[in-house]
Amino acid sequence: MIDPKLRVLQLVDHYGTVTAAAQALHYTPSAVSHQLRQLAAELGVDLVTQSGRGIRLTAAAAIVLRHAEALFAQAERARAELAASAEETGGLFTLCGFSTAATHLLPPAAAVLRDRYPQLSVRVIEAEPARCFDLLLAGDADLALLIPTADTPPASDTRFDQHPLLDDPLDLVVPSGHPLAGRRRVTLADAADEPWILGQPGSTYHHLVRTACMAAGFTPRIAHYADEWDTGTALVAHRFGIILVPRLARLPEGLPVTRIPLHGEPAPVRRVLTATRLGSRDHPVISTVLETITTTATGLHQQSHTSRTEGDGAAAQES
Repeated sequence: MIDPKLRVLQLVDHYGTVTAAAQALHYTPSAVSHQLRQLAAELGVDLVTQSGRGIRLTAAAAIVLRHAEALFAQAERARAELAASAEETGGLFTLCGFSTAATHLLPPAAAVLRDRYPQLSVRVIEAEPARCFDLLLAGDADLALLIPTADTPPASDTRFDQHPLLDDPLDLVVPSGHPLAGRRRVTLADAADEPWILGQPGSTYHHLVRTACMAAGFTPRIAHYADEWDTGTALVAHRFGIILVPRLARLPEGLPVTRIPLHGEPAPVRRVLTATRLGSRDHPVISTVLETITTTATGLHQQSHTSRTEGDGAAAQES
């Protein structure tokens, strides 16, 4: 519905280089450069200029992009309206999200789509939050579940429609018999002197834990790095440190660890967002996904709360 050369210009602006834009679009760099030259010739303006060994977009390109984004959003609205009026919904629909979402929230949603829309092909991609936005922008994903980080676009970014889905509390996981496990009320600051297990620097989990600890008034003393819940929990079980885990995360069963809900202000949480391309949120498939994800997340939180109420904190079985 929209001249694809405008999408090429948008991706060059997003990534800053022809090479990176070409990779995202599954083009060759020469094809991207050719389309930029074609678009410039059609519009009668210069869109890029040399800047050292690279390029930068001109003021004219910024004007074109501003109007292009409005066109993209209107095209998404048109697709959503057409889909709502169609008897059958087909094509490819792609969901993407960070690891916990890709494990517990996206598969149930994908299954509902598979059953409700037999002509629709459904795909799930596990990806870090910044990558999710790249996939949305390139048209390689239609809906993303993510956690906002310093590397993700702000809520004001007019290319996307971002909405809070849920606040996922962070629980403390300590070895069984740890002094904090026997207390009735534990805050994150109570664990300030403990050795910590974090994800690798640069990962969403690393950023999440450091941000939560700093909000509680301390910088965590990192003893080990683990990106997987199984690895982190095993290290806790062998008394190498403690970890923070989101309420939605399942931990391996049978290990001698205790999962502790945290209190205090600020109580650590991670905010989970849904993101779509602007204008596409009313698409019936997206509406179905959002309804399913919300129901699944609510059920997981209720199950987790019930487990703790029944005293099943030591088995690390919450989800």
